[in-house]
Amino acid sequence: MARLLADRPADTLTIGDMARQLGHSHGAVRNAALTLVRRGEADQGGMGQPEFRANAKTAAAAQTAVISPPGTHPPRGQTTTARTTTPAAATPRQTGPIRRAGGQLYHPRELADLPDVEALNRLRDADVPVLLYGPPGTGKTSLVEAAFPDLLTVAGDGDTTVGDLIGEYTQDETGAYVFQYGPLVTAMTEGRALLIDDATLISPKVLAALYPAMDGRRQIQVKAHKGETIKAEPGFYVVAGHNPGVHGAVLTEALASRFSVQIQIGTDYDLALALRIDARVVRVARHLAHQVELGELGWAPQLRELLSYQKTEAVLGTKAALANLVGIAPVEDRDIVAAAVIKAVGVKKIAPLTLGKQLPASAARQPPGSTGSAHRGRSR
Repeated sequence: MARLLADRPADTLTIGDMARQLGHSHGAVRNAALTLVRRGEADQGGMGQPEFRANAKTAAAAQTAVISPPGTHPPRGQTTTARTTTPAAATPRQTGPIRRAGGQLYHPRELADLPDVEALNRLRDADVPVLLYGPPGTGKTSLVEAAFPDLLTVAGDGDTTVGDLIGEYTQDETGAYVFQYGPLVTAMTEGRALLIDDATLISPKVLAALYPAMDGRRQIQVKAHKGETIKAEPGFYVVAGHNPGVHGAVLTEALASRFSVQIQIGTDYDLALALRIDARVVRVARHLAHQVELGELGWAPQLRELLSYQKTEAVLGTKAALANLVGIAPVEDRDIVAAAVIKAVGVKKIAPLTLGKQLPASAARQPPGSTGSAHRGRSR
């Protein structure tokens, strides 16, 4: 890897570029490239798809054997042998936080005796599509972003069209119509991972355009663009997200059958405590989640809401953060959520965060937490 970059010092290369030239799987190339970056022996750029180029230390790295870090996968042709001879639990692994493309940290969780990000990379190398399911806010998207730095994402909803996946004609600056390829085609031709988020909100007729790329054919036909045939490059991989219970989300048999592995994702309340979120609020969330499991309630705060609570508390204070937590609950569950908060925190009453009466002009200028220092100054 270092030698390839050092031989082309003026070029920026994608994971797909390097995988094709080196003849290794995208997973192995991706991990090797990120290792060089962590060691300071290569530079990473690119706004979406990561790009790599040589720096002053790359040539020296090319002269030294690099020991693969935990989580590095062998070339695709060797993976079967490795899996059948080595127990997963005995494999060295990296469990520390992973920085996602947006800068946020992801804390891996255990999956099949492996860190979840490593398990997903192994499934990718074996071409086993994965469906992640669980309530919104539990970290499904965060997990996929942490596992696959080369990820492209389609945010699904009821209005998603085939053109949103494959591409469509758009008007350029000159007024001419040109065909703009969609994320599915880009992921196929560049050997990248593709997340279909909220896949079960997308019309089954639209999703049908994806299936030929996922089966043995590994190709699609772009009827809107002269019937062009697009073939998937090695490394192309599809993972989907599903939020059961969300209005309009339908997991059809055709969709479910395309994903050989289906993984339930829930909130890690121990992680919430480790992130120093108010233990009382975490206890409320855990209790409400148990009621959801029993069918007594339709909603409980997940990790996303708990992190939002923490941020709101830091800015507006505990009382406002608790009021907001109650206010974001669905109307039909709000009374139960409020009662749980009152019991855990010991307040007499809690209601959704609401604007009150208009403040006098002088009070409106006081910073949060002020007790009227300007008035006290006049008294003196």
